[in-house]
Amino acid sequence: MFQSFAVTARPEQGPPRLAALRAELAQAGLDGFLIPRADAHQGEYVAPRDERLAWLTGFTGSAGFCVALSDIAGVFVDGRYRTQVKAQVASDYTPVPWPEVGLSAWLKEQLPNGGKVGFDPWLHAAGQISAAQKELSGSGIELVRSDNLVDRVWNDQPEPPLNPIKAHPLEFAGETAESKITRLAKGLRDAGCSAAVITLPDSIMWLLNIRGSDIGYNPVAHGFAILHADGLVDLFMAKEKLVIPLGDSVNIHEPNAFLDSLAALDGKVQVDLGTLPQAVADILSDRMIDGGDPCALPKACKNPAEIAGSAEAHLRDAVAVVETLCWLDAHSPGTVTETQVVTRLEENRRRDNALQDISFDTIAGTGPNGAIMHYRVTEETDSLLKDGHILVLDSGGQYLDGTTDITRTIAIGEVGEVEKTCFTRVLKGMINMSMLRWPVGLAGRDIECIARAPLWAAGQDFNHGVGHGVGAYLSVHEGPQRLSRVSSVPLQPGMILSNEPGYYREDAFGIRIENLVAVQEAPALPGGDAERAMLNWRTLTFVPIDQRLIVVEMLTTDERDWLNAYHRDVAEKIRPRLGAEAQLWLDAATGPV
Repeated sequence: MFQSFAVTARPEQGPPRLAALRAELAQAGLDGFLIPRADAHQGEYVAPRDERLAWLTGFTGSAGFCVALSDIAGVFVDGRYRTQVKAQVASDYTPVPWPEVGLSAWLKEQLPNGGKVGFDPWLHAAGQISAAQKELSGSGIELVRSDNLVDRVWNDQPEPPLNPIKAHPLEFAGETAESKITRLAKGLRDAGCSAAVITLPDSIMWLLNIRGSDIGYNPVAHGFAILHADGLVDLFMAKEKLVIPLGDSVNIHEPNAFLDSLAALDGKVQVDLGTLPQAVADILSDRMIDGGDPCALPKACKNPAEIAGSAEAHLRDAVAVVETLCWLDAHSPGTVTETQVVTRLEENRRRDNALQDISFDTIAGTGPNGAIMHYRVTEETDSLLKDGHILVLDSGGQYLDGTTDITRTIAIGEVGEVEKTCFTRVLKGMINMSMLRWPVGLAGRDIECIARAPLWAAGQDFNHGVGHGVGAYLSVHEGPQRLSRVSSVPLQPGMILSNEPGYYREDAFGIRIENLVAVQEAPALPGGDAERAMLNWRTLTFVPIDQRLIVVEMLTTDERDWLNAYHRDVAEKIRPRLGAEAQLWLDAATGPV
């Protein structure tokens, strides 16, 4: 099994660890210390060695941070995790709704007389520190660079990962590493920069056409890179990982040579202050130009080979999901548990030799567990799928040719009308986003409300984005593209995103429906403005949507037509790949409404 159901953190472990950290605070002469969920590479996902936030607090979410002061420890979480954090942290910790309450405002309230708050400069982006320092100006609160105090008290901290890298074949990458390096180096010259610093693991993997396994479920390896305007790359990565040649354009160095190489750079250096560690910014100082990670946008705009690979990966992945849903429906309510669903789905995915890993811990939340947006089932929380429940099943695979992410909400037995009504509103939002055409130049923040409108009309909403970017056999959460009210990055052809509205009632149920979609140029329409270029979506995910949960009368004619056309496509694309029993199940699941 790729997925483990072991309990990785317990609330009762937090208080003694917090006490040990506070002893270090006193010894260091600090009034507080910042503990982010981050590593030196500033990616979203971290290796076990860098799970400091979970180790200290018990909170295992993929975003958030803790501020440990002498008399209070705030755990800052966004809307996705406010149910989860209450179950995972002890009463010694105080959950803080973030970003509604920001770091600086909270510190001012807790330290009205000022104080010194330490932070590890490798674990915080320069832009974050700069913004916080500006907001704290005049408060008497000082952010102080420090050794990592958590590492001092984490006695059994895991070692850094040293897994070997592998080549990502050209048939899936669609462009050679040499071509990418040359293309991006020209961009640096055009911008008047001599080099760019790259710290995000997935950017380095994409640029050099390599993949790794330093982080679970993400095919990346830890390292740093400097891309030079002359078309050369300095790669700083442990020698144990470098088991394949990387070409004449790549010079290999040990990681401990990174800072000296930064200090030796001449001219302007392009960086992304949103992800650049403060420790690197301290070295580069006034030589920095905040031009963004040069790999981010090219990586996000998939080439035809990457789109084709992702589309094929989704078709094979759909077979595993459909076979699982067929198996689930063959069992009576009360006879299957969450872990059995997760295990069965992974077994079905493993039949594909191209599967390298799952793309995240499968979320299989039944009944009240479905209201925990990023629920991870364990041996202790494993629950029966009971009559009247609805199951949120959110999962994905890492295939050599693409990364998948799909959510379906499934009826268990006879489901109530409230749940069906809420499900139908979520479905309407998902369909309306799927049907959308929009002018070139719009960003995620300009259109994400389309998926929320049916819920808004009923006085309802959900506390996560409508969609995130997805990599091509890379991170399942990829920037800079997002369907979010905070995303200002214009959507461009080739970007892959999720379309996943939801709805959640704490202690009752959860709902989410998710397809992956790719941005493409929209064909012209009769009577449309010839000069106004438009974009629309290409759907990549083809798995039935549970019609037992749909209040058909709530759908408009256009919404019903879309759903019926979608299910016809599902049957056409997936049925020939299924066994006889699953074919019969699919025929019933894709009938017209």
